[in-house]
Amino acid sequence: MLIIGIAGGTGSGKTTVARSIIQQLGTDNVAFISQDNFYADGSHLTFEQRKHTNYDHPDSFDNSLLLERICELRSGSDIHIPVYDFTTHTRTQETVSVPFRPVVVLEGIHVLSDPELREVLDIKIFVDTEPDVRLLRRILRDINERGRSLESIHAQYIHSVKPMHEAFIEPSKKYADIIIPEGGENEIGISLITARIERYLSEL
Repeated sequence: MLIIGIAGGTGSGKTTVARSIIQQLGTDNVAFISQDNFYADGSHLTFEQRKHTNYDHPDSFDNSLLLERICELRSGSDIHIPVYDFTTHTRTQETVSVPFRPVVVLEGIHVLSDPELREVLDIKIFVDTEPDVRLLRRILRDINERGRSLESIHAQYIHSVKPMHEAFIEPSKKYADIIIPEGGENEIGISLITARIERYLSEL
């Protein structure tokens, strides 16, 4: 199995890169996992406490569960991963099935921040996009998909998103094998990655 990790700041285009890879190689060959599914469950906290949790810190993720699921995939098993509700900041009772595939794409802001996660990755990618572009994308996403106000997005960006990016995400770039500027807009970078995966699949 080939496991590809795609990291980068919020709104950098990580998911677009992952979808481009899957679109070109097909879901019969590639499985997709988002680290966002593995936010730690906050149901034991009050909603007010959950609202003030720093969700941009590496500790906000349940990476031990993520590693367990990756190991199960490596063993050839299909897996079920959690579903996270961003409006309530809790893990739902639902799960999503991820079938075993020869290639797995793991995408998330802290995929390269965690030493144990890095250890299981065969190819490490960092999507590098300008801060103003990332901020605008985050504003649109949080308003349209997560029901947040502009004021709350601004406060979160100043108090957690920006400092956590500078403290953890940007430094994790040094662990990348490949750096893709401008994310999904970089067709050449994506084509180089898919060519490498195609070589791997042809050797199976």
